[in-house]
Amino acid sequence: MKVLHKHTPDSAPAESTQSSVQIAPAASSAQPDGINSWSLLRSFTARAAKDLLIKPGHLSDPETHLEEAVQWLKRAHDVSPNDGVSWGYSLKGGWRPSYRETSGYIAVTFFDWHQYAKDDSRERAIAIANWCVQMQNADGSISDPRYGSGGIVFDTGQVLLGLVRAFQETNDPKFLQAANRAGDWLVNVADAEGRWTKNTHNGIPHVYNTRVAWALLQLHQLHPTPDRERVARANLDWAVSQQQHGLFDQCAFTPGVAPFTHTIAYAIRGLLESGLLLNDQTYLNAANAGAIAMTSHVRADGFIPGQIDLNGKPHGRYCCLTGNCQMAIIWLKLFAQNQERWYYESAASSLRYVMACQDIRTSDPNIRGGIKGSHPIWGTYTRLSYPNWAAKFFVDALLLLVRTER
Repeated sequence: MKVLHKHTPDSAPAESTQSSVQIAPAASSAQPDGINSWSLLRSFTARAAKDLLIKPGHLSDPETHLEEAVQWLKRAHDVSPNDGVSWGYSLKGGWRPSYRETSGYIAVTFFDWHQYAKDDSRERAIAIANWCVQMQNADGSISDPRYGSGGIVFDTGQVLLGLVRAFQETNDPKFLQAANRAGDWLVNVADAEGRWTKNTHNGIPHVYNTRVAWALLQLHQLHPTPDRERVARANLDWAVSQQQHGLFDQCAFTPGVAPFTHTIAYAIRGLLESGLLLNDQTYLNAANAGAIAMTSHVRADGFIPGQIDLNGKPHGRYCCLTGNCQMAIIWLKLFAQNQERWYYESAASSLRYVMACQDIRTSDPNIRGGIKGSHPIWGTYTRLSYPNWAAKFFVDALLLLVRTER
């Protein structure tokens, strides 16, 4: 078994592509005026110029792109001073502090990768899950320190996915106990109708909380209670009521703004996975309608507009690469069920586009193998950054693709 050593923010993890190149410091640490600031400026200039002047194009085999993304995720884990996973790498400030919400579901990805590669990823997943338990509030919720100490529905749900999987993998009761606390909190903060209308981003309900319903239903399967299924169904039913021609109202972070493909995919995936767990055709039909609506936006080269409004109108001239990966997962799961070829073709095309945007040739370990939030990198979604969840969903999607093609 490999012994994992956490690294201070300005040390080079063992997985670095070149041992002579240091990982850029985490954003929470002091930024000296010398080489680090200059290095960030140089990295920003080079990346922006490449996105401006060069079209995505270089492709290797999927396994190579997959391995490079996993190694980047491991660096995001190693660069943090604790057992969480760094939010990601920013061209504006280097590696950022650990992010609770996405660390929770990255644990799931590391468990999956271990099953495929038989490497140290299982130990990483368990370490992340233990850290999530430590970060859990006394009431069972998960908060984001950027917004205060109060629990957030979505963040709690994403960590719950990791806690459930950690218990399934280890049978360690502390993970089930933490998952039960999180599930109880999600039930308790629901309103009289069972919906999550508070403790949410901007204090409003969001259709993409179907993904939280999915997490609550996973827990319900392990430790059933009537309230857990009731609350999950209340939020799923409300999400279905917001659907028009496959797309959703109230699916964005902010009212009146066209949602990112990232949150559209969150909503569809939550309905799909919940429908499968409950064997409920209403939710499965809604997921299928959403998946079909999104196929019409896939360009021949795999580009999908970064934002799409309720009427199906694209917004912005950039691609939310995270959304591409998430939609590919949905299309591949639906292809596995019904063998409809257009699902596979949409998934493969959208992933080829992301693969072409992934830099697997650079010697810079902060960037190599990572997935930008947007292409070009100055697009609206997580501008100038490589968020950890983009790489996470890329790994999940490519694993599905590789297994589908075998």
